[in-house]
Amino acid sequence: MKMTFRWFGSNDPVSLGYIRQIPGVSGIVTALYDIPVGEAWPKQSIAALKQTVESHGFELAVIESVPVHEDIKLGRPTRDRYIENYNQTLRNLGEAGVPIVCYNFMPVFDWTRSQLAYRLKDGSTTLTFEDETISRMDPVKGDLSLPGWDESYTKENMQQLIDSYKDVTEESLWSNLAYFLERVIPVAEEAGIRMGIHPDDPPWPIFGLPRIVGDMAQLRRIIEHVDSPANGITFCSGSLGADPDNDLLAIIRHFGTQKKLHFAHTRNILRTGERSFQESSHRSADGSIDMVRVLEALWETGFDGPIRPDHGRMIWGEQGRPGYGLYDRALGATYLNGIWETLSKTKG
Repeated sequence: MKMTFRWFGSNDPVSLGYIRQIPGVSGIVTALYDIPVGEAWPKQSIAALKQTVESHGFELAVIESVPVHEDIKLGRPTRDRYIENYNQTLRNLGEAGVPIVCYNFMPVFDWTRSQLAYRLKDGSTTLTFEDETISRMDPVKGDLSLPGWDESYTKENMQQLIDSYKDVTEESLWSNLAYFLERVIPVAEEAGIRMGIHPDDPPWPIFGLPRIVGDMAQLRRIIEHVDSPANGITFCSGSLGADPDNDLLAIIRHFGTQKKLHFAHTRNILRTGERSFQESSHRSADGSIDMVRVLEALWETGFDGPIRPDHGRMIWGEQGRPGYGLYDRALGATYLNGIWETLSKTKG
């Protein structure tokens, strides 16, 4: 297992120098954030990013993510051009020695929360998702202003984009994902890159938009559609764990034994109601997910890829990107490393 840490580039208030001081962190998870979605990433920009990361003593372990253009998800005639740009990015990343790319196929919205700074009893603040609150929000009117989506959309753009999905069903969205996989996975394999699709977050439809990456059956369909060592999963305990019907240990054991878990986000959430949850510390005692059992299942299936603490609380008065403060994620990395070291010493 390789402990990694998410870094949002030069504009991230959490510096690589700070991350370097977290015990056991050897890799960085990042991306090029100034390239418009759909354009190919230049080799020079990739090389500069890698040099910056390596100059601080880290490996560029994962690119998270290379965004998938909405025209691909919608199956528009322009998708082939965007897929070719995507493939060129993969070739350039492979040439630079990047081993893993994390991506998602969520329509319009990436991970979404209903509140950014819910105050917990201990005084820290955290991200929450309340289904009732989300159901009353209208993203077109600007009700939603969260870090889980692209705020560059105007109201007109947002309305047009949501309207374009009115006739998109789960099955047609799946067909568009299958089309993407058939054309991208062979290029990734040739480039020496393992692709890890991230589960939908939350793993159910929001704002009337379909979502198709939320449970064991949907993940199996993706993996079985293109048989390649490059076609894999980013296991996210928080995303999948938001649905109590998902058996996280069974998912790990099924895909782990097939070596299809290419990357892992290990974070905890506390379920607070039907389709509602709040993000907690990484500790098993603080959330609904037994993190010790999750890491034990990863260990038993021989997981040796990158893992990272994910969304954390904002603690000790820290200000910054919601969910991505330094302190709580550093505590999470140390906690996860402690569990892994214990497993390694007690299980052989």
